[in-house]
Amino acid sequence: MAKNTELENVPANKTGYWNYTWHMIKANKGCYGLIAPFMVFFIICTVIPVVMSLPMSFTNFNMIQSPKWVGLSNFYTLFLNDSVFLIAIRNTLIFAVFTGPFAYILSFLVAWLINEMNPFLKTFFTFVFYAPSMTTSVYVTWQLILSGDQYGYLNAILLDLGFIHNPVQWLTDTTYILGVCIVVQLWMSMGAGFLAIRAGFQNIDKSMYEAGAIEGIKNRWQELFMITIPSMGPQLLFAAVNQIAGSFTVGTVGQMLVGLPSTDYAAHTIMNHATDYGYVRYEMGYASAICFVLFLSMLLANKGVNALLGKFVD
Repeated sequence: MAKNTELENVPANKTGYWNYTWHMIKANKGCYGLIAPFMVFFIICTVIPVVMSLPMSFTNFNMIQSPKWVGLSNFYTLFLNDSVFLIAIRNTLIFAVFTGPFAYILSFLVAWLINEMNPFLKTFFTFVFYAPSMTTSVYVTWQLILSGDQYGYLNAILLDLGFIHNPVQWLTDTTYILGVCIVVQLWMSMGAGFLAIRAGFQNIDKSMYEAGAIEGIKNRWQELFMITIPSMGPQLLFAAVNQIAGSFTVGTVGQMLVGLPSTDYAAHTIMNHATDYGYVRYEMGYASAICFVLFLSMLLANKGVNALLGKFVD
């Protein structure tokens, strides 16, 4: 009731609203002080570059000379004359389909199974599944496993078992490159979204399950769909948005495993295309156009997820 009374005291007019907001900021200045370093870093490294990418995408800018206005020329070239970008769109969509929903469902199922364990095993397996997303050294391990000679772990096992007679070039053969990158990306997908889902399981009020049993819920599957998932709306939404961002901006896996560019651009994504033009060729105007198209795609995907999961948040 106290919370509702406080909200009722908020002034209706704009001036009063801003005065009230400023009053609440001063009353909670300690909290704002704690988040201030992150917000400064976020604004400088994320908000400002995103805002700058739009006007820069209409220019020809090589980091040395002053930007020259070219209008929609970059976007015209991008969609009508850049065949590699079309390949990058296809590969990015394939990555998004496989590493987005699959990784999201996998994160949820793994978190659900871990939640059924004792406290020690919960901590241990949470670390085991989250650890691959924290370090880039995992690429070295995968390069050893997928090495194209007979000493690569996967080739050695398959040769010993008689499934193959010659070593497979997992990282250079276009038949396997994209599939390999998707598998590695799935293995590394247990990141912040996975931790958010784990936290969501921990925060569910246990009395809700008792009430559900009284109301007629008979098994764990009914508990999952009638109590657990509706109670984890914010965590599920955060994990979904995080997974979308990760699946659309995937590129590091391909770059580290199969190089930039990969053989016949087999694992070339939109992010790789932006990296190529921005960090290799220094065509910042064209790279900004690529990044802006990627940003709009992610924004539309996030809107769709919010429409699907937003009803569970409140």
